[in-house]
Amino acid sequence: MTGRQAPSLPAAANGTSALEVARTCARLARGITRASAGRSLVSATKGRGNVVTEADITVEQAVIRLLREQFPTHAILSEETAATTRSGDWMWVIDPIDGTKNFSRGLPHFAFTLALCYGEVPLLGMTTHPLTGLEVIAVAGSGCFVDGAPARLRECSSIAEAVFAMDLGYDAERARGQLALASRLWPGMQSLRIPGSAALGFAGLAAGWWDLYVHADLQPWDIAAGLVIVREAGGVVLEPGGKQAALRSSAAVAGTEAVVADLERLAASTSGGEDSANRLQAQPWDS
Repeated sequence: MTGRQAPSLPAAANGTSALEVARTCARLARGITRASAGRSLVSATKGRGNVVTEADITVEQAVIRLLREQFPTHAILSEETAATTRSGDWMWVIDPIDGTKNFSRGLPHFAFTLALCYGEVPLLGMTTHPLTGLEVIAVAGSGCFVDGAPARLRECSSIAEAVFAMDLGYDAERARGQLALASRLWPGMQSLRIPGSAALGFAGLAAGWWDLYVHADLQPWDIAAGLVIVREAGGVVLEPGGKQAALRSSAAVAGTEAVVADLERLAASTSGGEDSANRLQAQPWDS
């Protein structure tokens, strides 16, 4: 943490821990999304492919109400209604339904995700799957846990042995770069996955679903929980170029240090005889 030591997680107004409040938020989200999965109406469109459902708003309002009761002095940054909030102290970052396009189409791959930050550094991260009950949670300095069991990223040192996951986001040029990356690497990987949820993209590393995750169009609520989850599970989350990713990073690659380094090596290489416009650059997921 820049210039200061991270404090202990705060207690809620009712005396419970921040971790227990986070779990209560997840239970609220789970009940609402389970009741409306596949049936929640799209209430707004924020751009090509980026939709908002009634359930997004309902979950967000319920969670914000609880957080304001238990932590009245904390800032809240949430996707649908508080996108400009910043704080130098404690701040909760929420995505009520990450993967809303999947949710709106009845595809059972979406998540509730929440992080508690201090000075914009996530110290607690939780991502849950409302339908399956999967819980991936991490506290800085205390490790990562998947469904209550200690979790570490799978040992993976090369793209050749990796299940590779990426999400395309809503920036067309960055998405083209990621598709070019996949095309250049294929078939030199085990398989390719597009989760449709950044929160599950990062959490899926800790759960062992895949070995590498790349996203080039991130918002703070997409990456906040993932930063602490992946790092506490023994991995790295880097911006293109190798800088440590942070809450406001718009592009990131996550996985074991070895597999991320192998991706950078392969992405920087060129094939003889190819036109330079078709060669992968060192950071093809960046714009």
